[in-house]
Amino acid sequence: MPIGGRLDHDETAVQIRKNKHEQKTTSLYTEIGKLTTNMKKAIVLLSGGLDSATTLAIARSDGFEPYALTFRYGQRHEAEIDAARRVAAAIGVAQHIIVDIDLRQFGGSALTANIALPRDRPIDDIGHGIPVTYVPARNTIFLSFALAWAEVLVSSDIYIGVNALDYSGYPDCRPEYIEAYQRMANLATKVGVEGQTQVAIHTPLLHLSKADIIRHGLEIGIDYGMTVTCYDSSPAGDACGQCDACLLRRQGFAQNGIADPARYRATPL
Repeated sequence: MPIGGRLDHDETAVQIRKNKHEQKTTSLYTEIGKLTTNMKKAIVLLSGGLDSATTLAIARSDGFEPYALTFRYGQRHEAEIDAARRVAAAIGVAQHIIVDIDLRQFGGSALTANIALPRDRPIDDIGHGIPVTYVPARNTIFLSFALAWAEVLVSSDIYIGVNALDYSGYPDCRPEYIEAYQRMANLATKVGVEGQTQVAIHTPLLHLSKADIIRHGLEIGIDYGMTVTCYDSSPAGDACGQCDACLLRRQGFAQNGIADPARYRATPL
């Protein structure tokens, strides 16, 4: 079956699956418990995409009081910021900050400069080499903001939805990068130097495929219709269906045997 094609399911079975998903969504938003002052605080990097939404839900299910951090960095797919707001409101956070930094001043990426996006690439080609959608030092910049906020909040926990399988070509999604950053974080902060706490960077999706991430997210009740994954989404959040992010997402849902709830436009912008 082609990626993103119609899924051959019995409508009754699909409805049963949908009902179960709705029940689990209710469970996620009610049974994890209300945020309380007794919960440990964690910073969660929240882009508004599928991976970061799953990461936020995992942080909640791990018992943390999440503080969501989103960046408007000049990305071409700014609709993800509205998605981040939806996700934060639905899953529940203690605070959600949207930080403005303009990485378009540097460019160097198809997400922040006038560089063509890869489209309709074979799935097997994605992840080989460093793609033009890599934004120079982006995760280092994001984690540095998260680290600063964590120190102010007296938090030792940061969650980030990096993935070393689907995005193996991204240098700042590798396990060795995360390990090195964590070591640096504990050398670079007052709380680390004084021995008050040791910063831990949580990467719950690091070794999961997109299909595994979606499966886990559905099990804990995430509504992926809230998210925007596409690198070239319309202002309303409609996905192109052709970029690497869309292809990986569509394949992940197809491998789980369910339809992707994202909206896909008929023709490219």
